[in-house]
Formats: sequence, C-alpha cells, structure tokens
Amino acid sequence: MTYDYDLFVIGAGSGGVRASRIAAGYGARVAVAEEFRVGGTCVIRGCVPKKLLVYASHFAEELHDAARYGWQVTGAAFDWATLRDAVNADVDRLNGLYTQTLDNNHVERFLERAVVAGPNTVRLASGREVTARHILIAVGAWPVLPDFAGVEHCITSNEVFHLPKFPKRVVIQGAGYIAMEFAGVFNALGAEVTVVNRSDKILRSYDADITSRLLAITQARGIQYRFNSPITRVEKTGDGLLVHSVGHNPLPADAVLIATGRAPKTAGLGLESAGIVLGKNGEVPVRNAAGATSCPSIHAVGDVTDRVQLTPIAIREGQAFADAVFGGKAVAMGYDHIPSAVFSQPALAAIGLTEAQARAEYPQVKIYTSDFRPMKNIFASKIERGFYKLVVAGVEERVVGVHMIGPDAPEILQAVAIAVRAGLTKADFDATVALHPSMAEELVLMR
Repeated sequence: MTYDYDLFVIGAGSGGVRASRIAAGYGARVAVAEEFRVGGTCVIRGCVPKKLLVYASHFAEELHDAARYGWQVTGAAFDWATLRDAVNADVDRLNGLYTQTLDNNHVERFLERAVVAGPNTVRLASGREVTARHILIAVGAWPVLPDFAGVEHCITSNEVFHLPKFPKRVVIQGAGYIAMEFAGVFNALGAEVTVVNRSDKILRSYDADITSRLLAITQARGIQYRFNSPITRVEKTGDGLLVHSVGHNPLPADAVLIATGRAPKTAGLGLESAGIVLGKNGEVPVRNAAGATSCPSIHAVGDVTDRVQLTPIAIREGQAFADAVFGGKAVAMGYDHIPSAVFSQPALAAIGLTEAQARAEYPQVKIYTSDFRPMKNIFASKIERGFYKLVVAGVEERVVGVHMIGPDAPEILQAVAIAVRAGLTKADFDATVALHPSMAEELVLMR
C-alpha cells in the first residue's frame, strides 16, 4: 500500500519528539499531532517549570540567611505574578525550541487532537484522515482526580503554574514526589501548607531512613501533615475553600492541589479500532524495547505505557523505537539502575535498592551511612543535617543502592549512578580520593 506518511506520531512530548527526529533522520516521512503545545508534560506543565519554582523558592531562605554572610537586604518582597509570568515565558521559549527541532528535521506538525481510526489510519480533530505505515502513541499521562464532592474546586499540577494570585493557605492531597515538591515550594514562599494523605507514609518507593528525615525537616519548616486522612469533600465559601478530611476538623484553604498520581491519557484515543486492549490503568501494553503492541503497525513509548513515568525514559524509548523500526538496529532498554530525585526542600535522590529491598534479595547486606551538617547550612538559621546511605551486598560489598538527602543531592547522585550501574564496590568508593571541602566527599569517607 501507499501511505501518506511512514510514521505518524500522536503526542509531541519528550518521547514523541525524539522518535520523530530520529525517524526523520533515517529518511522517513514523519508527521506529528499535538493537541496542546509541543514539548509535553515535562516542558510545558511539569518538571521544567516546577524546577524553576523550586529555584525561586530557595531565594526566600537564602535572603533570610544573607545577613550572616554580611549582606544587608532590606525591603525584600515576593511577587507571585512576576515569578509566574517569568516561568511561563520560559515555557514559551522551550515550546519554540521543540517546534524548531521538528521543523529542522522536516517533520510535519498538526496542532490538533488526533485519534487512531484503524491499524494504519489517524483521524484529526478537523475530520481529516491520514494514513501511515507506522503509528506511534506518545500521549503521556494525565493527573488523576479522586471522586469526592467539590473536586471541581481543586487544581492539579497542570493548573498550578497559572494561579492568578498566590494562595496563602494550601492543602495538598497526596504524598508522592509531586506533592512533596509543591509543598516545599509553597511553604518556602510563605504559604501555610497542609499535606493530607490516605496512608501514613510519604514517598513510599524511597528508603525509609531518607523519607523519615525529610518528614522531620519539613515539619520543622512548618508543613503540617494529616495522615490516614483523605479528603472527603471540598466546599466553596465566601473566604475561599473548606476542606473536609477523615478524622479531622474542616480546614480552610485558598487552593487545594490534588497530587495523587498520573494515569495514561488514553481515554477516547480509539485504540480499540486497531484491536489494542488497554491495561488496568489505561496503559498501552507493550512487549519490547521498541514499544511494540498487539497491533504490528502501532507502537507506544513514554508514560502512556505506564512502565516508568520519567522523561529520560520516554526519550530513550522514543530513540529505541526509531532505531529499531527505521534504523534496523537491535535495541535494548534497561529499567534497572534508574536514578531518581525529588526536588523537595531539602532535595533527596536515590538509585538502586532500598535497604528493605536489598535485605529481601540478598543474604548478606551491609549499610554505611554519613550523618553530617552540610557546610552550606553552617550559617543557616535552621539546623538541618544531610544524610547519605550506601547499601552494599555480598562478600565483595558491591554497592547496590545509594540514597541521599541534603543540598544538591540530585546533582551529586547523577555521577554516583554511573558507579552503581558499573557494579563498583565499597572498596572502589574507599579508594577514591575525597574532594574537600564538599558534601559529595561523604560518599567516599564512610567507614
């Protein structure tokens, strides 16, 4: 058959853009449809603008401590509108760069919603149908909203970057990475923050020693927690919102942020027309590194597959798809040794097994830790300590997990991740000369 395109990509996020660019580089005729803006969740409404808010919120603490360093700061005031508009301006810039990437690689763009209308057919919102030898699903994931009365008065991480004014009282439902990051941002910028959660834990997938340290520090910073207390109702009042949760008195708020996870954005995508049965979370089931589905002409990459919801993973999957399908290359995707970070305040970062996971997997496990006060915090008004943890396994003491909390922990962990993936041992860490004075030197000084 003759098709309009060799590849049609639905979704111009990190995975979709990478796949489009690489496939076009192999000579494929490529088109991509995006119903909102080019760049996807990370660039438009996720990790990039959120990290800018995190940086901005750090200034509040640093301004407070400036006098100890000899700086006299008077008349300092925070203006939410200035920050909000600056962040959104940078999102505009990145949207332009991603668009330029597609244009430079001769990828045709359709700025409208597209759905699957058959194994080789895509229907655009305009009603036009186009055909493609291959269709790639890269639509990402979308915030999940719980079912309670008044949920329409709440916001998600999508809307938080566009608030018309700064909320002085913020209630956040959830205790995962999105919840903890925004809790830190709003707290540092001066809001009263309460985190409500259905369980009694924060950041369940992270090592318990790290999360317990984060909980204590954030409580000392003024963040309130209501555990085992999901929201049951939110009502609008003349003074904002009133949040009802299990086992507690109603809590007044100016904004209620729902951060209870994200689900693949497959509703109404038409995949059933190609014989694809979605998974229990709405994900597109795939069977290999190239994102092959039960339909030979349709592939999927990124958050929509619900394998690992991380931008770097989506990018690698997009690359793997294009290399395999259009480059004829054998590809492999490893989902072990994936570094991760939470840009909470303070930040935490990890790679590999937690202590509990290691003890369940290996008969011989040893733990090394360093509990220290970072030099950056010496003049700080708050006495907050950093904590690093090495999890080693076997007689050779191979490092199978690294967990950190403290200033710049994510920046430090990226380099450590290479060592863990390479299978280095505690002896290899010990043999490395410390870089002094630094926080990172704690990693090679544990005894």
